[in-house]
Amino acid sequence: MSRAPYAADPAKTRGREFDQPGHGVRGPRSAFQRDRDRIIHSIAFRRLAGKTQVFVAPDGDHYRVRLTHSLEVAQIGRVIARALGLDEDLTEALCLSHDLGHPPFGHPGEEALNESLAARGGFDHNEHALRTVMRLDRPYCDCSGLNLTWETLEGLAKHNGPVTQPGWALADLDAAFPLELTHWPSLEAQVAALADDIAYDNHDIDDGLRAGFLDLEQLLELDFIADLWRDVEARFPRARHEDLLREMVRTQIGVMVNDLLETTRANLQGIETIEQVRGAGCALATFSAEMAQQERALKKFMYANLYHHQAQLRAAQAARTVIAKLYAAYDQDPGLMNSGWTESLPEAEPERARHIADFIAGMTDHYAMNQYARIYGERPEGLSNV
Repeated sequence: MSRAPYAADPAKTRGREFDQPGHGVRGPRSAFQRDRDRIIHSIAFRRLAGKTQVFVAPDGDHYRVRLTHSLEVAQIGRVIARALGLDEDLTEALCLSHDLGHPPFGHPGEEALNESLAARGGFDHNEHALRTVMRLDRPYCDCSGLNLTWETLEGLAKHNGPVTQPGWALADLDAAFPLELTHWPSLEAQVAALADDIAYDNHDIDDGLRAGFLDLEQLLELDFIADLWRDVEARFPRARHEDLLREMVRTQIGVMVNDLLETTRANLQGIETIEQVRGAGCALATFSAEMAQQERALKKFMYANLYHHQAQLRAAQAARTVIAKLYAAYDQDPGLMNSGWTESLPEAEPERARHIADFIAGMTDHYAMNQYARIYGERPEGLSNV
């Protein structure tokens, strides 16, 4: 499909923070293809294989982790981008990198780091994703970070829309390479954010059913899920119950994608340039009002029945304890960190505290458990949530 006039154009990129004249273009790749490849080859991306999505990463081979979730988001994002005539490579780069800032154990780990850094500006996983790709993951000899294009960095910074009050991490990065935080991002970025919602709304149902934290009767309390279930039963009257559940999840993904495409196409009437997208004053890639209401109801249901399940809450408290005690140990004795991190530890605050948080945020679940055991002489308990 040809590029739509409102799509991001890699030939017109606003460039990278650092010039790399010796690199050239290695092979027939656009600037956004190179971004995607830099993300896939990064250490931070590989570590997503060991980080919690909903269930603690070492528990069970069939549950999603941050890496598999990111791949699923990218698949959904590319489908939508192709249908709308957007740049698929930029969309995929944003989908693959949106969770790079997550610490071990997901949101409980983030909460613990935010509390540990409360007097030092706090911690936010979205902002840390930018910090990771712009400063921490450093594969090149001549620059900091992955040195991604302005468009990819903009999309990461505005994963949840324009930012009017950036935290310290994003403010520092924006000062170095301004990202027009108060403007709406490209459609590719808007699509990546909604692909994230579609993926975890539905795949967390799949994992919740597999773990036994959710059951069909609960789900059927949602009228739109009940309608889907009746449709799937009618189409596959002889299928196994487990297969019907998987089919229901797949069908719901398709329904949400089709609704997004229809609504977004209507929103784009009269939009002819990417400048109009950024200056629209609102998101143009959206669900319909009805689907948005259903999606909010689904999220409310998932919080009540999965994310705040008693087993999940117990594991979350154990995870917060592990991260808080790791931070306390490194703060008291920085020599407990890896040698490279100890040697580069700043002396002044708040840089010192943030450096320690950077070290912890890069850990996988398993590595954090091992570090805890090494420091405290025992494996942390209560982290299994299946």
